[in-house]
Order: sequence, then C-alpha cells, then structure tokens
Amino acid sequence: MTSVLHHRTDGPAHAPVLILGPSLGTSLAVWDAQVPALARRHRVVRYDLPGHGGTPGGAPADTTPGATRVADLAALVLDLADHLGAEQFAYAGISLGGAVGAHLAAHHPERVTRLALVCSSARFGEPADWHERAALVREKGTDTLAPGAPGRWFTPDFAGTHTADRLVDDLCAADAEGYAACCDALATYDLRAELPRITAPTLVLAGRADPATPPAHARELADGIPDASLLELAGAAHLAPAERPEAVLSALLGHFGTPDSDDNRHAEGMAVRRAVLGDAHVDRAVARTTDFTADFQDYITRCAWGEIWTRPGLDRRTRSCLTLTALIAHGHQEELAMHVRAAIRNGLTPEDIKEVLLHSAVYCGVPAANSAFATAQRVLTEDGTPLTL
Repeated sequence: MTSVLHHRTDGPAHAPVLILGPSLGTSLAVWDAQVPALARRHRVVRYDLPGHGGTPGGAPADTTPGATRVADLAALVLDLADHLGAEQFAYAGISLGGAVGAHLAAHHPERVTRLALVCSSARFGEPADWHERAALVREKGTDTLAPGAPGRWFTPDFAGTHTADRLVDDLCAADAEGYAACCDALATYDLRAELPRITAPTLVLAGRADPATPPAHARELADGIPDASLLELAGAAHLAPAERPEAVLSALLGHFGTPDSDDNRHAEGMAVRRAVLGDAHVDRAVARTTDFTADFQDYITRCAWGEIWTRPGLDRRTRSCLTLTALIAHGHQEELAMHVRAAIRNGLTPEDIKEVLLHSAVYCGVPAANSAFATAQRVLTEDGTPLTL
C-alpha cells in the first residue's frame, strides 16, 4: 500500500486531532466550508480516498476487482494517523468516509475519541449494484457517472451551483481503478451487527432529501450505536456539508467543540503567538514576566492571540497587513519592528511590506510612513532578508 494517503492539515499543531473523511467520488475539498472554524480548536486532517484527489488509485495493496474492503481503507487512515503522531483522534466522515470511521470506532475503540457519521450507513445496499458500478467505471471511467451525480448528491435547487459543479469535477478527475476499488469496499460493507461495539460518543447526521443514504439509514445507525445522537437536516441531500454548510458546521462544533474556557483560549493564543512571532521572541517575553506583568501577559495571550488572531475570517497575511498599518498610524515603532518580522513569518515579502508602507503614507501620513520605512529597512537588513525596496 502507499506510504500515506494524500492529506491536508489545518489548525494548531498541538491541538486535538480531528480527521475528516470524504465520500465516494469527492476529494478532501468536500469539507472546505467547515475547516476554518473547526481548525480554531482542532488539528484538522483531511484525506483523499484511493484514486481521489491526490491519492493514487493503487493505494490499497490489492486492487484486484472485488478485493478491497472498508477495513483496508481504515488501515490506510490508521497509517496516516500514525504518520502524524496521532495516537487518538476524533473522526467525522461522509458516506464511505463515515463507514471508515464507524469501522475504526468498532474495531479500534482506543483510537477514536468521538465520532460523527454524515449521510452514511451501516450497509449501502445490495453488493451486486456496487460490483456493477465498479465494472462500469473500470470499463468506461468515472466520466460516465457524472450526468447522474447531481441527482444523487444534491437537491434540485443546489445542483448546478458553483460548489456542486466543482464536486462533480472531482468525480470526473477520479482514477477509475481507485474509484472501483472503493465501490468494491462498499459492496461487502455491513456493520449492522457490530454497531453496539462503538463506544465513542457519536453524532449521526442525515439529509432529509438524501436518495443515496435516506434518513432510515441514519436512524438505523443511531439506534444501533449506544447513546448516539441523531440530527436530520431539511434541504440537504447526500453531500450535506456542501449543501447545508452552516447547519453541518453548527452540529459538528457542538459535538466536537472543546469548552470555550480561559485555559483553552490561552493555549490556542500561545500556539498562534509562537507561530507568528517565533519561539525565541515568545520565550524571551515569558522569561521577562514578573508578578507585576503576569496578568497583562495572560491578557494579551488570551484576547489578542487566543480570540482575534485565531479567528477564521482573515488569514494571517491579511492580519499582518492590518497590524502594520495600525502600528504605523499610532507611531509604535518598537511594536512595528516586531510585527515586520512577524509579517515575514506570515508569508509577506519585503515587496508586500513596502506596499503596505506606501499605502499607509496616504492614510496615516508621510511622517509616520517615513519612520516606518526606516524601521522596516533596519529590521529586514538585520535579519538578512534580501531587499529590493
């Protein structure tokens, strides 16, 4: 098998791990709408199924027709978790991605802390139907499935939107052999008798208009898993995270969200503070902390870094631009020097910083911008950053 599934990681490096599994025919992009908010308090790991997105079609060791099982896909996810050093993780999955999560929770309960099954099932219909689809794709490719995908995945009002079209494009781009192997896995999947083995707190989400895994499938999951919660979403078909992103996000935050305490905000803030300003700077600030300044250090870590810099609405490059401008306007040259270094860490180039300073000359005044240019040039020169200013 491949060494590691193609994946993407978002969020603080030391936060609790949350793995998101995609549905058959989609890539990790199916979770795009939920990631920014989930990544505030989790290390969110999204992966691509074999033959989907960036994962090659031959990811399972044996792609002989009929050979692949959900257990094989679950083993790949465990390999990914091990690769990332995640001994335990929360998991949410859509459809086949949910089946992978349910298998992991049933067979590796020590690894899965919480579970969410989105538009999924304990059994996905008759094996013959999946073997027939696998054979069709092996012969004609995944393009042949594209015309019928919107009807399976979306309500009529959502089909044809930009988001829907992008997800259908992912289906067309999927490798035929990898897709067919996933169909083989669905053909033999039947976890109904093993649902009582799942001990992780579980949320089951269903789309009321889902023709692929109707709400009855979700109710079977919720009835079979001890103490599981069930939520049915109106106006959603099979890919509910794409069609009803806010409702799905709200449910996931309620299920996976860590308590919004001062301790959590401080931990999140310290992680972002170190990422933006650098360990050396933060270590010096911590070392200089006294009884007199401790409350202020705690305040800026929780509020500035733990509440504002962690918000998903703006990326760090944009926040750096705003911070530089505000410091220029108020003439805080020492703080400006610190945030010039932070801007470089956040991905701004000296040319980007120059543009911010030029813009500030119009709105903050030429004398303020003149001082800012001097400070920025000094910092960049001292740090050995190549200048083309």
